[in-house]
Amino acid sequence: MRVVIAGGHGKIALYLERFLSTRGDEPVGLIRNPAQADDLREAGAEPVVLDLEKASAEDVAAVLAGADAAVFAAGAGPGSGIERKDTVDRAAAVLFAEAAEIAGVRRVIQISSYGLDRADDQSVDEVFRTYLKAKAAAEDDLRSRDLDWTILRPAHLTDEPATGLVNLDLHVPPGKIPREEVAAVLVGLLGDDDTIGLTLELAKGPTPIDIAITQVKASTRSK
Repeated sequence: MRVVIAGGHGKIALYLERFLSTRGDEPVGLIRNPAQADDLREAGAEPVVLDLEKASAEDVAAVLAGADAAVFAAGAGPGSGIERKDTVDRAAAVLFAEAAEIAGVRRVIQISSYGLDRADDQSVDEVFRTYLKAKAAAEDDLRSRDLDWTILRPAHLTDEPATGLVNLDLHVPPGKIPREEVAAVLVGLLGDDDTIGLTLELAKGPTPIDIAITQVKASTRSK
């Protein structure tokens, strides 16, 4: 499976690239900074230098051509201001989805954020509210497209080691989740077309990842 990953040098993306390459898949990571290319190669991924804040949809589609799936794992990151929350977390996600349509890559997974219901909460920092609104707009755009999409909303991200145990459902209580765990869940979602059309929340929990994915499919089918 050839998987193109936006935000290819992010912590989640690097874990994902390692997992995919270890099992024989072909991860391709989009990066802005050429100096990051060796890190991707070390993770088993093919680096492609492409700035999603400057590229056209056709530029991105050229990279996506021939891929089996696409994962949007990009983000403006901590310390970035209001403008880049919009240009990366919203606009780049929209561009990536449009490019997938152009390239004919139907399977798209978008990493979003837990807690989007707080986007209008005035007690929340303005920059973080802008981030939440950007993620919500990116979700709405992806849902409107004729793509086989899944949206994953991780809880508070940590760098703790993965345990293989999660809480994955349409709604889960607030919590934390290791970035490595998010990547492992992404691998499971990429291999499971029955999660297409679902928006899932993710936190640490008691359930092995493969079982959690099976359970969420069963629970959504019964509703």
